[in-house]
Amino acid sequence: MANGHASPLDELSVGEVARRTGLAVSAIHFYEAKGLIRSNRSAGNQRRYPREVLRRVSIIKVAQRTGMPLKTIREAFKALPAERTPTVADWAKLSSLWKAELERRIDRLTRLRDHLTDCIGCGCLSVKGCPLHNPWDRLAEQGAGPRLLDPD
Repeated sequence: MANGHASPLDELSVGEVARRTGLAVSAIHFYEAKGLIRSNRSAGNQRRYPREVLRRVSIIKVAQRTGMPLKTIREAFKALPAERTPTVADWAKLSSLWKAELERRIDRLTRLRDHLTDCIGCGCLSVKGCPLHNPWDRLAEQGAGPRLLDPD
């Protein structure tokens, strides 16, 4: 890095990033627009990405597979230094932040699965034995959304 800028050999074109990450060029541009990754401009005004973007994109892809919204990923990235590749320690920190949320999602989905089996079995939401039974819309007083399946 000379004068605070990466050498052209240390930077990748958007096509190279797409090829190396398995993403479409439009996805790379989308991540950049959302503030998840950054690029520099070459003398010819072409986007050039630092090599560390490959690791960041990998982290984004793993986080998305666990269901993390891009906003959550972006917030977590704020804790990482922008000018270097995330390390194993960085990943441990990020993944521990997401583990509790992932556990909550797993619990919620397990409850949903278990209650849907009962509901699908009877085929009717008005049977008193149904865990989703809500006569006269009593649960509306508690607010919008599924109150019995998602008691968080």
